[in-house]
Amino acid sequence: MSSRLKEVSPNAEIVSNAAALAVNVAAAVGLQNVLKTNLGPRGTLKMLVGGAGQIKLTKDGNVLLKEMQIQHPTACMVARTATAQDEVTGDGTTSTVLLCGELLRQAERYASEGLHPRVITDGFDIARDATVKFLDEFKVNRAAKSMVADRELLRCIASTSLNTKLDQKLAEKITEAVVDAIQCIYPDSTTTGDDEEEERSRPIDLNMVEVMSMQRKMGTDSRFVNGLVLDHGGRHPDMPSILTNCHIMTCNVTFEYEKTEVQSGFFYSNAEEREKLVESERKWLDERCKQVIDFKRKVCKEGESFVMINQKGIDPLSLDIFAKEGILCLRRAKRRNMERLTLACGGSPIHSVEDLDPSMLGWAGKVSEVTLGEDKFTFVEECKLPKSCTLLLQGPNIHTIEQITDAVRDGLRAVKNSIEDEAVVPGAGAFEIAAAMNLRNNVCKTVKGKAKLGVDAFAEALLVIPKTLAENSGFDVQECIIKLNDEREATGLAVGLDIISGDPIVAADEGIWDNVRVKRQCLFLSTVLAIQLLLVDEVMRAGKNRGKPPAEAEPGGMDL
Repeated sequence: MSSRLKEVSPNAEIVSNAAALAVNVAAAVGLQNVLKTNLGPRGTLKMLVGGAGQIKLTKDGNVLLKEMQIQHPTACMVARTATAQDEVTGDGTTSTVLLCGELLRQAERYASEGLHPRVITDGFDIARDATVKFLDEFKVNRAAKSMVADRELLRCIASTSLNTKLDQKLAEKITEAVVDAIQCIYPDSTTTGDDEEEERSRPIDLNMVEVMSMQRKMGTDSRFVNGLVLDHGGRHPDMPSILTNCHIMTCNVTFEYEKTEVQSGFFYSNAEEREKLVESERKWLDERCKQVIDFKRKVCKEGESFVMINQKGIDPLSLDIFAKEGILCLRRAKRRNMERLTLACGGSPIHSVEDLDPSMLGWAGKVSEVTLGEDKFTFVEECKLPKSCTLLLQGPNIHTIEQITDAVRDGLRAVKNSIEDEAVVPGAGAFEIAAAMNLRNNVCKTVKGKAKLGVDAFAEALLVIPKTLAENSGFDVQECIIKLNDEREATGLAVGLDIISGDPIVAADEGIWDNVRVKRQCLFLSTVLAIQLLLVDEVMRAGKNRGKPPAEAEPGGMDL
């Protein structure tokens, strides 16, 4: 029977009933097939080529979905859902696409045999709720404070995320840097003065980790800097380039001629008057410089040095005065760097030279300037109790740096999520194997009627993660799944897939941990989207004809 919409809009393009389901399933499965080869440490890379010849190499699902040109409306919905997953949790985009596509593929099997989609979706709802409840029982709980103190656990969490996106040697190097960064910025009650309850509720601010990239050396030369790296340097050739035991003065004070807030001007009748006006203004700046120099001589002892980082400008004559005194000056620093400097080095911002006090100064063990081509970088390192830090990413080309940058973001979010969740879940497909077995052995027995088929389809769809890991590692998929199921039944342990040998392993013993919130969000998003797409019985394109009569309307087309 043709759609009623045809009677109202004769030019509408319509796909109805079974054809609509086939269109949606084909789109979701097509996107799944594109991304499935990227899953896991043994996944392959994709090369994205832009219209102007830009090239990007990546296996990050979020980057792929954002950069790819997807025209099919259903595939666009799946891609948006997966990128929403990344925005909320920082990971799990590929898993969301795979699970959504597999749910639709399993549902199509039953729908082709005459089972109504509504019955299948009822089973999906029951299975999702049961799986989320099982996740809460399956996870391993750890207090946030003990988790931060357990460096090996944090290293395993970061390594699990980074190994799926980077080469193994590079991932090991970046893992150490990511763990150092999180331990540095974690809000400890001993420094914040909060009680334990406030400390647990205080979020970890990843904005306190500056990610700085430099195109030089190799990717494995990337490192953690216990302080800050500023992307500018001193503006005077006589200023020192390396200083130790530095007092850091962060200020927002002008050391140059200022324009008046209202329209004004200098009026003079001869050269002598002009010289007096210029001299009086210069005298005002010289007095400011003298106050800073006197302050420096007061606080600096033998073997100590002084660094001034100013958010406003410093004129050349003032720079010359400071250079003669051996002070390293950086002018027009970025506001975000000024905020991080006080967190990294201590002290507080100075807004007037009248407020100079030794307690407002920070401290750094070493300040050095590095010149790379025409760019200057200033390293503020060896801070005492930093609450802000820098990840210095290096690589021989822009492709390597971009790949590391995307991976670092996911690694930081993975460790942050685990600490805030105060729990982790075994990875390597261990949760999916255990959850599928729980659905078949326990949940199915409590469900009555045809909804049981939806639960069974959900259990089979969960296995897409270990199946894809096995396929990408070059092993026989069915053999690996049978081994994993047998091992789980025999031991009751959280067993996952060893991508090197293809045998079952205890994921916790191997240090393979996933985020709880990533798993939970993935289950909710993929199931909700799969249910909505299953309940679509008509796909139509029925937009307005832009004022044209029906006979002259150009035939549009939906990419199906």
